[in-house]
Parts: sequence; C-alpha cells; structure tokens
Amino acid sequence: MLENEKCVIVVEKSLPLGLIANTCAIMGISLGKKFPQIVGESVFDKNSNEHLGIIEFPVPILQAASDRIKFIRSKLYEEDFDDVVCVDFSDVAQGCKTYAEFIGRMKLTEAEKLEYLGLCICGDKKKVNKLTGNLPLLR
Repeated sequence: MLENEKCVIVVEKSLPLGLIANTCAIMGISLGKKFPQIVGESVFDKNSNEHLGIIEFPVPILQAASDRIKFIRSKLYEEDFDDVVCVDFSDVAQGCKTYAEFIGRMKLTEAEKLEYLGLCICGDKKKVNKLTGNLPLLR
C-alpha cells in the first residue's frame, strides 16, 4: 500500500481471547483476498526452507466497545468513506456453520441488528485515523 494509506483492525474489547484470534484471522484472510498484492513473496532461510510471504506492512490491532465499532461501521457506509475498504465480522457470521447459512441469515438480518465483533479498515490514512485514531491498542 502507499505511504498515505493505513490499515487497522478493530476488535470488540470484551470478547474472549479465542474469539478475538478467530475474528482477526478471518478478517485478515479476507483482506488478503481483496488485496493479494500486499502479501510479500516467499522467503528462504539459511537452510533453504521456504517461508510463505506475509503482509508487507504493520496492521495495528485496536480495541473498542461494541457500540463504538457499530458507529464506525455506520460511518463507513457514508459517501465520504466510500473509498475506504472495510472487512467486517459480525455475530451473524460467527454463529454460522457454513457459508450458505451465513448468506441466508444475512439476507434476513437488518443492518442495525448486526453486532460487530471486528472491523478491518484500509484506506486513506487521514480517513482511517479520523475513525480510529483515538482507539487504544489491544493489550
């Protein structure tokens, strides 16, 4: 990504550690699909063992309460943020066993009823900072 771009992950701060890890992993995989060019080439150690490429820039993981995450997600639907990419992960997604079930349940769920476990936000640094700049790192 370019110098003026930023990517962050925001997770619901009260989630158990396993759900935080799962949420971040799922959103990271989706981000890699959306932007395959951000994954570096494979590298080799001194013993010629291959290590698959990883993302080429840092992605801080921030924490927020569920209502703050929901507010940020709603802002990302506004025209001012239409060039910012957002991968979201909701309670609906977490509760499904198959992707077909997820598709079906989402079609029946009103946007305001979704509870977000996390967001992965990538785009213009100023816009990302406007939405997330005051959020603390996950610790």
